[in-house]
Amino acid sequence: MRVDVTDIKQEAPPPTRSTKRWWTLPVVSLAQLMVVLDATIVNIALPSAQETLGMTDTDRHWVITAYALAFGGLLLVGGRVCSAIGHRRAFTIGLAGFALASALGGAAGNAGTLFAARAGQGVFAALLAPAALSLLILTFTDGRERGKAFGVFAGVGAGGAALGVVAGGLLTEYANWRWCLYINIPMTAIALLGVPLILRDRPGGSLRNLDVPGVLLSAAGLVSLVYGFTQAEPHGWGDPTVLALLIGGVLLLALFVLVEARTRHPLLPLRILLHRVRGTAFVSVCLMFAAMFGFYLFVSYYTQTILGYSPVKAGMTLLVNAVSTTVGAMLIAGKLHRRVAPHVLIAGSLLSSAAGMLILTQLEVDSSHVFPAYLTPSMILTGIGLGCLLATATNTATVQLDPAEAGVASAAYNTVQQVGAAFGTALLNSIATSVTASYLKDHGNGTDAVNTGTVQGYTVALWVAFGILVGGALLVGLLSRGGQRTPRPEAVVEATG
Repeated sequence: MRVDVTDIKQEAPPPTRSTKRWWTLPVVSLAQLMVVLDATIVNIALPSAQETLGMTDTDRHWVITAYALAFGGLLLVGGRVCSAIGHRRAFTIGLAGFALASALGGAAGNAGTLFAARAGQGVFAALLAPAALSLLILTFTDGRERGKAFGVFAGVGAGGAALGVVAGGLLTEYANWRWCLYINIPMTAIALLGVPLILRDRPGGSLRNLDVPGVLLSAAGLVSLVYGFTQAEPHGWGDPTVLALLIGGVLLLALFVLVEARTRHPLLPLRILLHRVRGTAFVSVCLMFAAMFGFYLFVSYYTQTILGYSPVKAGMTLLVNAVSTTVGAMLIAGKLHRRVAPHVLIAGSLLSSAAGMLILTQLEVDSSHVFPAYLTPSMILTGIGLGCLLATATNTATVQLDPAEAGVASAAYNTVQQVGAAFGTALLNSIATSVTASYLKDHGNGTDAVNTGTVQGYTVALWVAFGILVGGALLVGLLSRGGQRTPRPEAVVEATG
């Protein structure tokens, strides 16, 4: 089906011109920053927290895993709740709950309390993230304003992952690991002060007809899949428990799709996923996160274990990426979104990040001028690619939506990010460790052999990440050929206008 841009411009309702609407952007962007920060900010603080609370090596991963499972597993439910009770109300509840869970985690006196607090953060993040994106969708309906708003929102969110590593290192070294959690309290207070400035929305549904089988299947399937990915790296992809989790997760999600196709009030209407433009956005974001989260891990390891950087210096290295991400989202994508078709910009973004990965595949143990010759250009290219893609994909993933569908579509968009990040981290880390282990088996465990084997493992994994991104760009090209032409977001009839 072709979209007649002329007819659209005639039929589209005029956007709301209340001066309050621009206050929505900094408030929801701050909330998005909190959600993304907490996925990475505790990574560097984990050794200190482990020592303080007496965590075992076997259990310490739950500080990370508890958040990921609760967040990823409940996002679709959170999206439906947002629509049912109103997005601004859901946003407020999510903020308050996230702050309380953060305070509990910061004050934790034992490992169990910290694990529970991190799970609580994930629960409220599953409400907060779709509510924030939905408020943006409903507030900015004009094409030009929408592009600017989504650029800022995507820039803040994308840069938050790298910023989390930096903040975690600084807070751990100069304050205390507990401040990696306490920092959310003043951020929440600022966001709550801005809530009255957000335009009020009306509830778009009811929980009386909640698709309970869909809720149970989606939550169980996503938790099984994400947990399987987190366990694949330490135990191996062939471990019976890992295989059971992954196969079980896939089967549960397949059953979820069958249930959604037949139920009268589906948790996730399948048309949201099958829409060509949204489908392209979902696929590209999933693949980008799969490659980039492994990239962040390797850069952190490489700079500390091979170059000898301190955790703070290693985190500061990622600031180049965070700044480039913001530039890509706010400036480059913001300038091009009205001039270049979305699928072209998405494919170009994937290729930009692929080029950044390619640079790091050339690293060797004795490479000189590593920061200016390798790390800096790689950080710039991957950052620009990530920022441009998220600004574009966040926009196109929300086209042609009814107001009642904004919450669940936003949740689906956040879900593919979480699944991609979990899968990519597990896959690429497994490849790196396997290659390193194979090298050491043949060359012994001397210092030189360990360093060489480690770098070789990183470069092979980065080649795989490069392949994922290039393959994603080719897939985007195939999805955009024939059938429905990919419309520019500003040329789409928005039912939310």
